[in-house]
Amino acid sequence: MKLYEKFPLKVQNSLGKKLEKFETIHPGRVGMYVCGPTVYSDVHLGNVRTFMSFDVVYRYLTFLGYKVRYVRNITDVGHLVDDIDEGEDKIAKRAKLENLEPMEIVQKYTNGFHDVMRDFNILPPSIEPTATGHIVEQIQMIQSILDKGLAYEVNGSVYFDVEKYNENEPYGELSGRKIDELQSNSRELDGQSDKRSPLDFALWKKASPEHIMRWPSPWSDGFPGWHLECSVMSSKYLGDQFDIHGGGMDLKFPHHECEIAQCKASHDKEPVKYWLHGNMLTVNGTKMSKSLGNSFLPHELFSGDHEVLDKGYSPMSVRFFMLQTHYSSTLDFSNEALQAAEKGFKKLTGMVNAAGKLNHPGGAAQDESKDEEFKALSEQLFEHMGSDFNTPKTIATLFEIGGWINSYANGQADIRNISETTWNEVRNLFLAIIRDVLGLSDESSSDDSGAMDAAMDVLIQLRNQARQDKDWALSDEIRDRLKEAGIVLKDGKEGTSYTLED
Repeated sequence: MKLYEKFPLKVQNSLGKKLEKFETIHPGRVGMYVCGPTVYSDVHLGNVRTFMSFDVVYRYLTFLGYKVRYVRNITDVGHLVDDIDEGEDKIAKRAKLENLEPMEIVQKYTNGFHDVMRDFNILPPSIEPTATGHIVEQIQMIQSILDKGLAYEVNGSVYFDVEKYNENEPYGELSGRKIDELQSNSRELDGQSDKRSPLDFALWKKASPEHIMRWPSPWSDGFPGWHLECSVMSSKYLGDQFDIHGGGMDLKFPHHECEIAQCKASHDKEPVKYWLHGNMLTVNGTKMSKSLGNSFLPHELFSGDHEVLDKGYSPMSVRFFMLQTHYSSTLDFSNEALQAAEKGFKKLTGMVNAAGKLNHPGGAAQDESKDEEFKALSEQLFEHMGSDFNTPKTIATLFEIGGWINSYANGQADIRNISETTWNEVRNLFLAIIRDVLGLSDESSSDDSGAMDAAMDVLIQLRNQARQDKDWALSDEIRDRLKEAGIVLKDGKEGTSYTLED
């Protein structure tokens, strides 16, 4: 039996706004699409949180035994300034500012994006397609929507007809917005606009003479609309219907709403079964914004080189910090919260080290009630992750298991109270959830970790010799000096070990 059969999953579906049982379209397989970055500048922390959230989704689905095809795109054309259908392409604008070719900008910031993903141990997707690599397919989808009478061409540009679409399909079903309300809140079109309605959005834009990024099409030399690329690439690699579409809350309207409309217009099918959305970031209770001066980039967070930061924080401490809040809830950055997360991650690392070094002597449980208690904690991990990927509750249970592990490691409790089988099962799951599902790697387990262990072996031997010589002052000094450095010695039946703690 696969783990996904034994431990069913529920997800909070934005389409319907309720917790639903997760049932894949194709048994044992998951198709997942997540809107990737527009590569015209450095990736910001809001992006990082979104991609980290869906990294955990990807990891957990894989851990459960699903075969997952994860598609995350690169937007390298068509995303206009202010997310509207007028103005400059964000990439072309940056190219002018930096005096580079647009594709140089794309390459520069795509490389930077990948570097940041590696810093945070975010796995690459199965497929990472680009908008410019799928111009032909985008033109084909536009033509299919035109053929259905749900789009119109004006002066070389093509627009989606929202009111016509809404006659048979509910535009706004994902965000919960009504077309009447949208119309009343829309600005009147000026005489220069080619649109029939302010709600209509571009499928293809005719390029102005100075526009650098352009391709030939049946309507004009131009470029595709921003919303179109995701509809095209998701359906190409995952089919006309797939399981999960993810992204930030800010994309729900209009981007994801437009995706649904385009796909249903082209394929006559509801494209996505489960829509998942990550929430926003705040700093000290205020929305993160460049204009407010409280927005910082990942490298500034690592170095601490920003006026709102007291110090720098390691990538894994930040990852741990982000996972302490559910992906659908607002996450607030503060120095106090980051420092608490740093200490918490250090403590969890100590538990991981203790679990890796501690072995069961073998045999059945001496206390069946303790055996059942310990075993029940592993069930809780699946319950929490299975409830819409609840990482905060999962982390709380990991600390509870880690408390048991520490008590066995330092001799405060007898590991023989539980069976060898239970110990191995729970320990292995504890380590797998931390490393493989939450993606938390031990930052001390780099090339110098062997040197650290070797140095500690020397210090432990010196302390043991001091104790044999009854030189209690030296023995205590070694122990106390190490504790000041955050290294705690633990004397047990198996000898002396060390852990990194608060």
